[in-house]
Amino acid sequence: MTFKDLNLNASLLNALDDMGYTTPTTIQHKVFSVVMSGRDVCGIAQTGTGKTFAYLLPLMRLWKYSKDRYPQVLVLVPTRELVAQVVEAVKSLASYTTLEVVGVYGGVNIKPQIDAVQNGADIIVATPGRLIDIVYNGNLKLKNIKHLVIDEMDEMLNLGFRTQINTIFGMLPERRQNLLFSATIPEEVEATMNLNFNNPVMIEAAPTGTPLDNISQTLYHVPNFNTKVNLLKLLLTENEDMNRVLVFVGTKAFADDVYNEMALEFPDVSGVMHNNKDQNYRFNVVNKFQDGTFRFIVATDVIARGLDISDVSHVINFDVPDVPEQYIHRIGRTGRADKKGTSITFVTEREQPRMDAIEELMNYKVPVLPLPPHLEISDVLTNDEKPVVFMKLPQIKLPEMHTGGGAFHEKKEKNRRAPTKKVSHKDKMMMKYGKPKTRGQKKK
Repeated sequence: MTFKDLNLNASLLNALDDMGYTTPTTIQHKVFSVVMSGRDVCGIAQTGTGKTFAYLLPLMRLWKYSKDRYPQVLVLVPTRELVAQVVEAVKSLASYTTLEVVGVYGGVNIKPQIDAVQNGADIIVATPGRLIDIVYNGNLKLKNIKHLVIDEMDEMLNLGFRTQINTIFGMLPERRQNLLFSATIPEEVEATMNLNFNNPVMIEAAPTGTPLDNISQTLYHVPNFNTKVNLLKLLLTENEDMNRVLVFVGTKAFADDVYNEMALEFPDVSGVMHNNKDQNYRFNVVNKFQDGTFRFIVATDVIARGLDISDVSHVINFDVPDVPEQYIHRIGRTGRADKKGTSITFVTEREQPRMDAIEELMNYKVPVLPLPPHLEISDVLTNDEKPVVFMKLPQIKLPEMHTGGGAFHEKKEKNRRAPTKKVSHKDKMMMKYGKPKTRGQKKK
C-alpha cells in the first residue's frame, strides 16, 4: 500500500512526495480510516512507528478553511521539543495549503505566543500548562475545537500533568473527536479514556515490548562508571560510522557528569540535554546535532520522548533505565523510517536485574559482546559505587535512671512539716486562759 491508496487530497500527496514518503507505516494505515469516520481512537504504538503523521494526515484531510481562524484541532504533547517537532511536521504537510499552526510551550516569553494565537490558527500544538495560561488570560478561545489529540499520554501522566489535562477537558466543547496515542496503557490512561472518550476504537501497532526488527541490539558487561566512560570514548574513537549518536542516562546530574568527562576528549562535537537547560540552549543543541556539527549528545529519558531526529546512527544506553518500557523508547530513536539502527547498552553487575526485566518484557535475549582487549579497566569507583561498610557498635550498658534523689527530692513522710496556720490573739488567749481575755478599756 502507498499513500496514494489512502483518501488523501492532492495537497497532502504533493507534500508527502516532497518529503520523500511513499508508504504509510502500520499505525498510519490502521488509524487513517477510523479517524476519517469520526470515531474516538486510542492508538497504542511504540516510539518510531510514525504516530505523528498517523493523526495529522486524517485530521488535515478533514480540515476545512474557516474565516474566523479559531483553532479546529488541539494537539497536547508533554515536552517543548515535541511541540516544535509536531509544528514542523504540520508545516511540512501544509506546504500546499493555507492552514496555519501555532505551538505554545512554557520556559519562554509568553507574549510572542499570545500574539501568534491572536493572529489566528487552525491547529494549536501545546504543552498543557502553557495552554491553560493563555486560555485563562482570555487570549485563546477553544469553542471551535473539533478534534483533540493527546500524544504520549503515558509520559504526560508521568510528568504530573493529570490535573492540567482534566482542566483542559472542561474547557473544550462536548461534541468533539478524541484521539489518544500512547506507548503503554496504564490504569490512569484507561480511567481518563473511560471518563472523557466515547467508546474509543483500540488500534495497536508494534506495542511497547516488541523489539524493532530494524534495530541491532547488543550489550557490554562493564564493571563501573569510569570504565563505561573509557568504553564510550573507545567506541567513538574507533568507529567512524558512529556519526550521530544519542547517549542516554537516567538523571540530569548523571548527564552532566558523563558530558563533562566526554567533552575533555570531544570538546567541539558533543552536547548535553536535560530539563535544567534553557529552551534556546536545547534547541541549539538539537540543531547542531541535526546538521552534523555535534557527533553525539548526552540526554535524559524525558528528552528521549521529545526528540524526533532523523538518521540517528546509534543509541547508547550508558546506564540501564529503571523502567523496562523506557528502554524501548530510547532505542526507538534510531532505526526510524525503515532505516537500520544500532543500540548498545552498558550493564554493570548492579544493573543486571534491570536488564533481565527488559529482556523479559521484549521476550528477547540481547547478545553480549566481549569487552575490547585494549580497553582500560578502571578501578576508581564513584561514591555511589563504593561498598557501604556497616560497623557493629559495642553494646554499652547505660546507668539506670532514678526518678528520685538529687538535690530536690521529695522528703519522707515523717520529716514533712505541717503547713503553718495563722492564729488570732483572741484564739491564743482562749486556749491559754480558757476564756476570752480583753486588754481593758482604753484610758481617756
